[in-house]
Amino acid sequence: MTLAKRSGFGYFLFGFKLAVTPGIRRFVVLPLLANILLIGSALYYVLTRMGDWIDQLMSYVPDFLSWLSYIIWPLVVLSILFVTMYFFSAIANIIASPFNGLLAEKVEKLLDGHSVTDEGLWSFVKDLPRIFAREWRKLRYTIPKMIGLFILLLIPGLGQTIGPLAWFIFTSWMLAIQYCDYPFDNHKISFNTMRMQLKEKQGRAYGFGVLVALFTTIPFINLLVMPAAVCGATAMWVGEFKTEALKQ
Repeated sequence: MTLAKRSGFGYFLFGFKLAVTPGIRRFVVLPLLANILLIGSALYYVLTRMGDWIDQLMSYVPDFLSWLSYIIWPLVVLSILFVTMYFFSAIANIIASPFNGLLAEKVEKLLDGHSVTDEGLWSFVKDLPRIFAREWRKLRYTIPKMIGLFILLLIPGLGQTIGPLAWFIFTSWMLAIQYCDYPFDNHKISFNTMRMQLKEKQGRAYGFGVLVALFTTIPFINLLVMPAAVCGATAMWVGEFKTEALKQ
């Protein structure tokens, strides 16, 4: 398959096409089921608790900013959506990480004809400890930043105005890291090397992450995001990073 250069937005949208390609569809099933179960549960939970959370966060807004409540209220709603959807997406990705890695491998083979690892169930099973260790490495990178952003949200006025933008930028970057890491990890490229390479092409990385973040907040469409993002990130790996990364 010929792979044209795309923007970060373009790679993510291309992921939807790849996810329904013959030969790839069967590897989409398990990541899709994991996403439906967890994101569907998250959506129900958020919708039932949203009112209480909004009231609690709005209570931190000082009286002298009350006239801005019509602006702050939608920002608070966006903060809740980005925080909760990112949290549940992260859990879904940890659970589905072995299958996401396998999906990334099959997409890469479709795109450039090269197999990443030896075929066979045993090869897949023996790689599981390394895959879950990689997910833990991503959590260690993410958790301190999440704590800082949670604290920011609790600062009266500032948290309710600057916080949503900070969360959106953070979520976009972390989603780019999360999904691009699958093809990098398949080639045993270190987490730090992967992160530095994404920083070298931040425009595409952020563009990809921004669209994933937005789609993750859209009910029902967000159920399809995980496999499409894995496929799109793998296409971006092949088109933007693979040649340079494998030279190192």
